[in-house]
Amino acid sequence: MTLNLYFLRHGETEFSQTGGFCGFINANLTDAGREMAQEFAAAHKDLKWAAIFCSSLKRAADTAAPLAELVGLELNLRDGLREINYGKWEGLTHDIVKKQFAEDYTKWIAEPGWNAPTGGETAFQIAERSMNVVSEIMLRHLDGNILIVSHKATIRITLCALLGIEIGRYRDRINCLTGAVSVLKMGDHGPLLEGLNDRSYLSPALRQRQGT
Repeated sequence: MTLNLYFLRHGETEFSQTGGFCGFINANLTDAGREMAQEFAAAHKDLKWAAIFCSSLKRAADTAAPLAELVGLELNLRDGLREINYGKWEGLTHDIVKKQFAEDYTKWIAEPGWNAPTGGETAFQIAERSMNVVSEIMLRHLDGNILIVSHKATIRITLCALLGIEIGRYRDRINCLTGAVSVLKMGDHGPLLEGLNDRSYLSPALRQRQGT
């Protein structure tokens, strides 16, 4: 019996293109983001999916929906898979945050494991809540393919936690573009990374839209 976890970052949003801080903001997918969701579903519909878990934010649920409809599975929405809470930085650009919250920004850039955006979450807090969802999945499913639709920081932090990579270095060790999927096989010796930041299923035009 083998349990495979497919971590899919949601499709493109306006913030993916502008680079503004978008954590708990309930941003919508762009037209390209919806196309990413459709292309993922078309490319992966023939896998035998056991369940779909996704962030309760709209952009994640809308990315998961096309596959869920094709394979006849419900979405298991989980707050633990939400993006980092950026607190007072939500909706602002990096340049504005650097000026208005200079000290907190410098600390967060240097060590996000223990330092949070002003009024937001640390990487360790995100790891705790996301790993609670992973633990739930592993208790409920001994084998099969599980789709987990989440967000850039949350996926990178969760992968670090599972693979034994220092949590505070998640930005330096793992990339996660819009619409990218990473795969872990949960084996007898722990998680095995089988695919990282894969966007090969996307059309060439969509692959050029990498986002931040």
